[in-house]
Amino acid sequence: MKVSVIIATFNRAKDLKGTLASMAHLSFSDPWELIVVDNNSTDNTEEIAREAAACFPVALRYIFEAEQGRCAAMNAGIRAAHGEIIVTTDDDVRVEAGWLDAAVTVLDDLGCDYVGGWVLPIWSGQRPEWLPDHGGRHWATIALLDYGNEPLEFGRRVPLGVNMAFRRAAFTQAGLWDNRVGRKAGTLLGQEVREWGLRAKAAGLRGFYAPDMIVHHIIPVERLRKQYFRRWFYWHGVSRAMLYEHARIDMEAPEETRLDYDKVPHIAGVPRYLYRTFLKALAETLRSAVRRDAFAAFENELWLWFFAGIVRQRWRDRGSHRDPNQSASKYTAPESHQVQ
Repeated sequence: MKVSVIIATFNRAKDLKGTLASMAHLSFSDPWELIVVDNNSTDNTEEIAREAAACFPVALRYIFEAEQGRCAAMNAGIRAAHGEIIVTTDDDVRVEAGWLDAAVTVLDDLGCDYVGGWVLPIWSGQRPEWLPDHGGRHWATIALLDYGNEPLEFGRRVPLGVNMAFRRAAFTQAGLWDNRVGRKAGTLLGQEVREWGLRAKAAGLRGFYAPDMIVHHIIPVERLRKQYFRRWFYWHGVSRAMLYEHARIDMEAPEETRLDYDKVPHIAGVPRYLYRTFLKALAETLRSAVRRDAFAAFENELWLWFFAGIVRQRWRDRGSHRDPNQSASKYTAPESHQVQ
């Protein structure tokens, strides 16, 4: 088996049906399989998957994973996969016919361990004026990605799990996804790719952006509202603080960690210098509001929500006992997330 495509899904039967129909038209000529991992759905997800399997052009397997969380579901899929290459995506995408060909080609051409590609929007509603129509920080908020037309090595820039491909050995060397920092129902946690990337780098693995590997991601109307962005940045802060608890990384730019955070002064578990950044962002938010610069005010406000998430999680982590010998360069997955 050359490729295993894994879709983790939770209560999105309608979206999943369209995604499976899209994948039925892939032009990939080598043997491949599709694995749908149902993460405790209460709708007719199983029925949709089994109906599709009856007429799908390749093997389509349905798996149920009871442990809640996208990472747990993806790990179940990886353990069940037969492919030399593991491709991950979501249940609400549309893929181009040459998607798998592009993934395999770039892995071979670049001789790397994993790749990630473009994630372009399918807008379910009108895009608001404050949301750019090109890549950037706000695109990442709604799970879109555009790093341009040329390959680049991942570092500060990271891929999105909705469009990634891995050599199977990458998970043997770096471990599986860490469900502690991944998306779960009722939250917007989402640092699993960045966390895995830290472990991959420590294991000597290399990943590249592959511009020819493209998926189109459905963006629901509710994600086109400022309230969603506020909530996302809050949970982004929570996620980064959780990662900080396990590996002392720069919470604003984990891949650029330069400081020894065991020596940095903290207030209530938060590095003291972040309070200065908070005051600057607060002041700029107020100045922008006075100038009636709504765009700048919202930009700075989002950082305040990010900081609020950090403070909330660091307060919850007070009194925890992290291994003082563990750092970002030594980060390892919990034992339960190692490849069996």
